[in-house]
Amino acid sequence: MNWINLERLLLESHEPRAVTFDPPLDHAGLSHRALRLAAGLQARGLKQIAVHLEDAGELAIALLGAWRAGVGVLLPADLQEQTRQRWATDVDLWLTDSAGLDALYAEPLGAAELDLDSCRLSLCTSGSSGEPKRIDKSLRLLANEVLALEQLWGASLAQACIIGSVATQHIYGLLFRVLWPLCAGRTLVRTQLAFPEDLQRASREHPQFAWVASPALLKRMGDNLDWPALSQVRRVFSSGGALPPEAAASLRQRLRQWPTEILGSSETGGIAWRQDNPLWQPFADVCLSQDSDGALRVASPYLPAGHVEQTADAVRFAADGRFELLGRLDRIVKLEEKRISLPMLEQALIEHPWVAEARLGVVQENRAYLGALLVLSEQGLHGLRNQGRRALTETLRKHLLGHCEALALPRRWRLLRQLPLNAQGKLPQADVQALLRAPRPKGPEVLAQHQTDGEWLLQLAVPPDLAYFSGHFPSTPVLPGVVQMDWALDLGRRLLELPAKFVGMEVLKFQQLVRPGDRLELSLRFDRERGKLHFAFRNATAACSSGRIVLEAAHA
Repeated sequence: MNWINLERLLLESHEPRAVTFDPPLDHAGLSHRALRLAAGLQARGLKQIAVHLEDAGELAIALLGAWRAGVGVLLPADLQEQTRQRWATDVDLWLTDSAGLDALYAEPLGAAELDLDSCRLSLCTSGSSGEPKRIDKSLRLLANEVLALEQLWGASLAQACIIGSVATQHIYGLLFRVLWPLCAGRTLVRTQLAFPEDLQRASREHPQFAWVASPALLKRMGDNLDWPALSQVRRVFSSGGALPPEAAASLRQRLRQWPTEILGSSETGGIAWRQDNPLWQPFADVCLSQDSDGALRVASPYLPAGHVEQTADAVRFAADGRFELLGRLDRIVKLEEKRISLPMLEQALIEHPWVAEARLGVVQENRAYLGALLVLSEQGLHGLRNQGRRALTETLRKHLLGHCEALALPRRWRLLRQLPLNAQGKLPQADVQALLRAPRPKGPEVLAQHQTDGEWLLQLAVPPDLAYFSGHFPSTPVLPGVVQMDWALDLGRRLLELPAKFVGMEVLKFQQLVRPGDRLELSLRFDRERGKLHFAFRNATAACSSGRIVLEAAHA
């Protein structure tokens, strides 16, 4: 047994006990650095520090060092200026990089057991409303949760290296990527791997591995991965939102196991889990009930003694204690005195074969009405391309009439390539409102860009809701040629030092239609001597357009 209780991590070490790699760090080295940091923090008389470190190994050092010094730790969600201002009066120091750690090291304090009740951690969450919120936890609550995770899944993980796509600044990533593997003696990958290809690359370096992922990443894992090699994964964890059933089924087919979904929050800690089942199984010793509105109430070892956390999640309990999530009660809005459940309408939209994902919000203008953010399925994109935007939205409005009154039908629609989820895999309602208020896009989405021998190659996505598709043409949207030239010139100005004056066009060719949702490659090369910007758009199979934009020569 390689297990060390969380409070004893600076007191005990099993040899050999690796923590992480690249660069390597073992348990003895971790403890020594944490005790050196503790001495530096104590010498400065600090009481509370804010820590935002992308390296999970350095985060472990910072946490253990601060707790050994009796210093509280705040984990801010990000390092935006407004975040720093919000918490400025709460903390004495911001620790945000390796240099900051190095500057604090001093002669180490002695090893000691951490106090489960006096050691404190504060987590920050945006909540469903988008308003930042601080949640304070004792080390005891974190230790209880880590031990419960090991008792439930430790045997199946064995000595798997823990690889994560989620940030460690939030409770899910912190527990699963840092504290749990530290206590269990499992190695961990230092960095957050946000793309499927990165997850694959890291997995191939370890004979045993497990994934700590978000639904946003798992549903993007396509056929281009080496699935036979990845099928050695010990367990796939998912949390931060609902994993679409088709994504779970795809993982089951490719990995020969169902993903393990975790339900919880910073406020409650872990609540329940499920695997190949629509019902959620509560964690051991978690006691669940409902209020008069049917919303879930939670009492557990991951909450202060005697505290019951009231959630806004409506649930329906089965006879065996498992439960079904019915949506959030705080996302029920009133329009003309009528109560409308946004989750219910979102689910109704997703049931249509044209819709992959949907989020609704209220648009406040002369009078309030609903707006919809949609990610179209392949069938939906086909419908948009061949019937047009108006026919698509009217079809969806007619579909919704079977589920709601006419006043609840969305009047504003925004078609997105994907939902812009945050680091927690969520889309706060404030962001939904902002997207609904924003105008339709007029430019491409730049996915990647690189320069070779003076030529730029850009990978672009054509937004399905591009403003220029309106009227060109109503039932068969096509990207106008003049817009393609404008994109080439605009992107050229961003990347190249171009003369300001437009003179004209040469050898302009349009060979292939550009449609909503297309992926394009744009090549840009500027002939400075002749004052000509060469551009060419291609899709996956053929050239779409090309030409030369003549600009005022530099010597003129």
